[in-house]
Amino acid sequence: MEELAVCHLYGNLLNTYGDNGNLLMLNHRAKQMGIHLNTEIISLKDDFDPKKYDLVFFGGGQDYEQLIVSRDIQSKKAALTEYIEAGGVTLAICGGYQLLGHYYMDASGNKIDGIGALDHYTLSQDNSRFIGDIIIKNEEFGETYVGFENHNGMTFLGKGEKPLGVVQQGKGNNGEDKTEGAIYKQTYCSYFHGPLLVKNTILADRLLHAAMDRKKQKN
Repeated sequence: MEELAVCHLYGNLLNTYGDNGNLLMLNHRAKQMGIHLNTEIISLKDDFDPKKYDLVFFGGGQDYEQLIVSRDIQSKKAALTEYIEAGGVTLAICGGYQLLGHYYMDASGNKIDGIGALDHYTLSQDNSRFIGDIIIKNEEFGETYVGFENHNGMTFLGKGEKPLGVVQQGKGNNGEDKTEGAIYKQTYCSYFHGPLLVKNTILADRLLHAAMDRKKQKN
C-alpha cells in the first residue's frame, strides 16, 4: 500500500467549526485509492521538517489560540516557507490561511504576525462578519466548490497568488473583489468551514493526487 506522511499543524489547538473533518475526508478518500496516511501533529515547540511530509493541514482557531500559534510559528517560518516553495502540498483553512500571510488584524484591532510564506494580508471588519452559504468556481480546474463561511477577516491576495475560486454566492476573501481563498504553487487556502473537503471531495482527491505525484518525483 502507498503511504503519505501528513503533518497536522497545531492540530491540538486549532479546530474551529470541525475543521479536523478535512483530515477525516482525506483519510476516507485515500483508503479508496489504496493510500495510507501517516498523520503527525506538529505543535508548540516542535520542529517542522520540510523534507519529511507529503501533505500539510493547517486549520483555524479562536483569537486566543491563534495568538499562541502566531508566536510559536515564527520558529517554523523558514522551514514552512521552504516546504511551500518546494511545491509541498498544503491545505490551510481560515486562521491557518491568515497565518501563512504577512499578518492579520484581530477583532480587537491587534496586528498579529504571520510568516509571510504567501503574499497576502488580512484586515478586520468593524463589528461585522461574513456568515452564510458560499459558492465559488475555479475556472482553471472547471470545478465548483460549495461551503459555509464565518469570518471577520478581510484578506487581500498578493504576488503569485490566484484565488481558489471566483465567488458566485457569498462574500469570499473580502466582500469586494469576488475572490475566495488562495492558491500558491501547491498550497490551497480557504475560508470554507463545514469542513471544506467533506462537501468538495473533488478537491480532496486533487490534494491527494498532487501529494502522490510529488512523492514519486522526489523518489
